[in-house]
Amino acid sequence: MISSQRQHVILSRLRTRGAVRITALSKELGVSSMTIRRDIADLADKGLLKRVHGGAVTTSTLLAEPLFSVKSQMDVGLKDAIARRAIDYVSPGDVIAIGGGTTAYIFAQHLLESENSSGVTILTNSIPVAELVQAMENKDAEVIVTGGVLSRSNSLVGPIADKVISSLRVNTLFLGTHSVSMPRGFLTPNSLESATDAALINIADRRIVLADHTKWDNTSLSMFASFDDIDVLITDDGLSREYANQAKDLVKELVLSSQGDTDKERELNYD
Repeated sequence: MISSQRQHVILSRLRTRGAVRITALSKELGVSSMTIRRDIADLADKGLLKRVHGGAVTTSTLLAEPLFSVKSQMDVGLKDAIARRAIDYVSPGDVIAIGGGTTAYIFAQHLLESENSSGVTILTNSIPVAELVQAMENKDAEVIVTGGVLSRSNSLVGPIADKVISSLRVNTLFLGTHSVSMPRGFLTPNSLESATDAALINIADRRIVLADHTKWDNTSLSMFASFDDIDVLITDDGLSREYANQAKDLVKELVLSSQGDTDKERELNYD
């Protein structure tokens, strides 16, 4: 298959999925990952897509978020390392909230497999997280679902969700984000989802954002939190020194997780 044909396939997949991974395209098209990277770079130079770590997204992602099923296949290793580190912020018996998105979902997976989940109550607007808790029959975790309008990321958002959330209180909130803007804060393409995330922030005693370093390369329209609103930002060791130093000055606690060795995850200490 020649380059123009491969690029046509890449753009076709982007139109239907919103995002693609290099590894999946390499397997589908029977070419090397380096070849796919060159095709993506060429398309990015033409303004036809946006390059992200491990793949590409449509140029329209400023306005529309990829489906949960698409995002769940992207940057899994980074999200996994962040999720494992976040478990340390939960104690048995806690009342916590978990927002939508794939990083929060992976966090929920690891939490429910750990002893820290004993007796916890989980408030969530994420359908996948709620289903995950219900499927863990041997756990004594309880789940409360907000209700609301279902978004592309399989999250319940809107006025109904916001009203339910505002009547409750949690010890700790775990939120993902579509993008990180320096020094503005944390953003998402969906204004309803942004409002619901803000409502979750308002009821939490401690607020934690889970964001791998690729989020600094994304753009979004609607900000749901400033750095002042967040107590802990957990990212990965792929974050550049420049961004890390800026973030460290803006957020109360910045934590770096290591994809290579989860036993050596540590607090970020850039100078």
